[in-house]
Order: sequence, then structure tokens, then C-alpha cells
Amino acid sequence: MAAMKSKKTLLLSILWTACILGTTCSASGQNTNEPGSIITSGSTAGVELASSGQEVSTARIEPVQMDSQAGIAVIFEGTDDLHYYAKSETAPAPGFELKVQAKSDDFAFGPVVFPKWHLFTDPLNNKIEVYEGNFTVFVPITAFKTPAKTIISENGIEVKISGIACTSKVCLPPFEKTLQTKIVWVWRDSWRKISLETGDDTPKTITAPGYSILFALGLAFLAGLTLNIMPCVWPVLPLIVMRIVEQAKAGKKQSKAMGFAFCFGILLFFASLAFANIILQIFYGTVLQWGDQYRNPIFVAGMVLLLVVLALMMFGVFNIGVPSSIAGKSGSGKGYSGAVGTGFLAAILSTPCGFGILAFAFGWAQAQHWLVATVVIMVIGVGMAVPYAILTSIPGLLKRLPKPGQWMELFKQGIGFVLLIIAVKLIGALPQAYRTNVLYFAVILGFCVWMWGGWVSFNTKPARKWLIRISAALIVFAGGWVFLPTPAGELIDWQDYDEAVIENALAEAKPVLIKFTADWCLSCQAIDKVVYHNEDIAKLIEEKEVLAIKADTTLNKYPATLALKNKYNEPGVPVTILFLPGVEEPVRLHEIFFAGKLKELLQELPSKK
Repeated sequence: MAAMKSKKTLLLSILWTACILGTTCSASGQNTNEPGSIITSGSTAGVELASSGQEVSTARIEPVQMDSQAGIAVIFEGTDDLHYYAKSETAPAPGFELKVQAKSDDFAFGPVVFPKWHLFTDPLNNKIEVYEGNFTVFVPITAFKTPAKTIISENGIEVKISGIACTSKVCLPPFEKTLQTKIVWVWRDSWRKISLETGDDTPKTITAPGYSILFALGLAFLAGLTLNIMPCVWPVLPLIVMRIVEQAKAGKKQSKAMGFAFCFGILLFFASLAFANIILQIFYGTVLQWGDQYRNPIFVAGMVLLLVVLALMMFGVFNIGVPSSIAGKSGSGKGYSGAVGTGFLAAILSTPCGFGILAFAFGWAQAQHWLVATVVIMVIGVGMAVPYAILTSIPGLLKRLPKPGQWMELFKQGIGFVLLIIAVKLIGALPQAYRTNVLYFAVILGFCVWMWGGWVSFNTKPARKWLIRISAALIVFAGGWVFLPTPAGELIDWQDYDEAVIENALAEAKPVLIKFTADWCLSCQAIDKVVYHNEDIAKLIEEKEVLAIKADTTLNKYPATLALKNKYNEPGVPVTILFLPGVEEPVRLHEIFFAGKLKELLQELPSKK
């Protein structure tokens, strides 16, 4: 037993000696004349930087060579709709552009080399420089901090990545991630070689803003003040001027009350923004970006229509009148509600205007706790409201305002055209498919507003008044049902008309549905609402794997227009043609209300897995 123990001890001693000798030989075999850090020379595992639904982006680091320069590559991999900002001035707030910083106890690093950025068009048609999808950032190693011949670093290289990521719909919370690696410097000649196409004005590493809460609140107040002179607020200026002039005639007490009601409307809007920001941060883990509501097509369409109505009011097409019995009462609720509404509208119209001071204040707030962010947002509102509170509280200032006269009427009508120009600008922010329809509905709405306010007066008989106004409301409802976009959007994945694609599908005995339509075809719009926004039909088309083709015949030169006349011998649109497997002649549907018949035909098709 003792002999066996001594043999085991001897064997273990030999093994340990061999390990030590092997390690020593390995170390002595390295080039000890050059410093470096050791352990591993492979890339790190990817770390998720941001994600939203199906959109995700990760980053990993790897030692590489670029143009014979050794360094660290930060490799970003992600989906195309998730992007980072390349420039501080076009980021949601200064300091939120993509930043990469490297540090090490052993190495010094040169300026970070970013790739060439791409231009991203936001919903307001602003061109923004971004990095998206898969790209690489290079951090060159330029010098060594430690003069030792061989450096064994416990910390290796640390790379910090920070910024904010956005999709075309929402911005995510700011992030800061740290990645670490350890490299074998003597192996640098074997590192992977990369090339990088850079922009002319490549951004460098920038220190994020770190100012105090008091400084941020001061910026927020100044930002609110500046909102009053931005072009976005110009459409509501005539309403503000006329209201202030009218208040000046009502007396000091009434003037103050109406002025503070107007200020309350401004603060009410910013309180709504703060509440939305709280909900997004607590329940959805994202942040509210300045002007986020203008990225929603439904909201933008609503603002376009509101501006058209206000323009008609400026032109005198209709007036919101108040009976004399009510108007004569001091402090009537109608006057106060109008003041609150005008203030709220002024604040809404201010939101598309993003500029330096506001970006600093609002962007800084989003990186803080939601309580701090709420205070900052409300201070912006206070800054916007203060000038009106001062103007309506000091009688001496009100007396200096011009007296009402013809200038007010001309001024009001001139601003009506400004309102229409801004409405057209907002239409440009809508998706292409919605623009024409919103214009159609704007005309219908204008006509109905004219009916509502111009066809009746306070002396009109009640029966006639109700008939006219109910008719106007019904026309608006019908026009909105036909023209306005639905919140759900398209339920069917339509493909553009392509004769080759259709022939291939028919050759493979697949069902094909061709919807012949045109932008100017009102019946086609109705069919879209009645038939193709039917969830049951959309579900059947997906389940049965029906090839859904949208054949646009808006212009004579379009392929679908030629096919409609020459191949299918149809006189015009709307028409839907359904090819069924095993049936020689297709089914042709010319009417508007054919949802039931189409559903029956689709149900008879065999289901696909």
C-alpha cells in the first residue's frame, strides 16, 4: 500500500514538472522584445444593445488590422430598421450620437474610425445621418503605457459603447454597454484584416453631456420661451392676437382670467406629454421623443384636417358663433374653454420644431428618472406660457396693442393661407398611399363645414337647422369611411402587378387574386374598405396561400392598364379577377359588395400548411 502511494506521488510530481516546463518553454518561445497583453485573441460574444419587437442590434469586439494598423474592431450586427445616430446635431439630443471609447492599462488608442453613414428620412422629411444594419467601428492601438517587455494584463481592453437607438416608429432608452477582451499582442500579424469606408466628416468620440439639474431646468425654461417664435406656432398666432385684443376690451379681471386659461391649455398639453412619457418608461421601457406624435399617420392626418378647418374659419367661410344671451355673460364657459383649446393647439403645433436648446433639455430629461423628466417637460411648458401670462396681466402692455380694425381681418385672411401651406407640408409627412385620400377628405370636410356654419344662422328654423347639420355630419362620416386610413393599415400583403409572377403561380396551380384599381377610382376605394379590410377574407388569403396582386391602372402606360384592356378584355375598374386551381375560366367580380361571394370561393380552396 505504501509502495502504491509513493508511486502515485512520484507520478504526480512528474506531471506537475512537465506542466511547469511546458509553460516556461511556451513563454520563452514568445518574442519578449515587444510588449503586449495576453490570454486570448478571439472575438467576444455579441452583447445586445437595443431591441424593439423584431428589431434588434448587437455588438462584439475583435482584434483586427486595418491598413497595417493594429486595433480593435467593434462589430455591430442588426436589422435595417434599427439605427444609431452619426452626428450630435441630428441626434434626438446632443450627446446621444453613437460613441465608442476604449481604455486599457497597457495600451493607448487613437481617434475612433466610424464607417460612412447613411441618410435616414424621418416622417417630417428631415434627412438624418445614421448607422444601421451591419457595420464596423475601428479603434486603433497607437502606443503602450507600460514599458515592460512582456505585459500580462488582468483587465485587458475595455470598450464602452453608448448612445440611443431608434426605429422608424419609436426611440428606445439611451444605453451604455461595456465589452472586455484580452489579446495576444505578438499574434497581431495573424489578426483578421479589414477595410472600412469612412465618411468625410467622421465623428469622433465625444463626452456625453453631464450638466446639473438646475442648468437643465434653466435650459428647459429657455427652450419653452423660444417655442413662441418658432415657425410651427405661426398658424395659431392670429388666434392668439385676436383673443388678446378682445381680452383687452373686457377689462383687467376678465383679461387676466382668459390669459391664464390660455396658459393652462399650454400646460395641459405638456402635462399630457409628461404622462405619456411616464407610461412609456414604466410599462414599455422606452422613451418619448420630441414630436413622436407626428410619426403617427392618424395624428398627422388629423392635424392636416384641423388646419384646413381653421383656414376656412380665417377666410370667413364659417364662424363659431355664440348666442347673444350667452356671450353677454361675463366669464362664460365658452370663452374659457376656447382659451384653453387655443393654448393646447399652440403647444401641439410647437412640437415639430426641434432645435438646439430644446434638444439639450428634452434629451437630457429622457436619460433621467421619470420624475425628473416630468419636471423638465413641465418647465418647458411654463417657459412657453410665461409671455402670455405677463402680457395679459399688465394693463399697460395691453393698451399698446393696435386697435381692432380692417388690419385684423386682412391679417386673419392672410394667415389662412399660411395654415394651408403648413397643412400641405404635413401631408408630405404622410405615407404615399394616404396623401391623396387625405386631400380628398379635406375637400369633403371643407364643404361640410361650410354647410354647418354657412347654411344656417341663429334665426334658422330648428327643423331646417337639424336637417342641414345632420346631412353634413353624414357626408363627413361617409367621406371619412371611404378615404381616411384605418389604424390597422393593410391587412393583405399585396404584390405589384407582374405578368411573369402571375404566370408562374398559375403554372404551379396556385390560386391568384388580381385587384384592378386606380388612384382616381372612388368605387375602388369603397371596395378596399368593404372587402379587403375584412379580417376573415384577409385571413383566408393567407391560410390558402393565395397570391394577392394589386394591379394599378392609374396611368395608361402601366402594365396593369394594358393587361386589363388587351388580355382580360375588361372595360374599366373596379374589377377583381380570381384564378382557381383546376378551373379554366377565372371568376370576375365587378360589383362593390362581393365580400360574401369571395369568402365562399376562398373557403372552398384546400388549406396549405
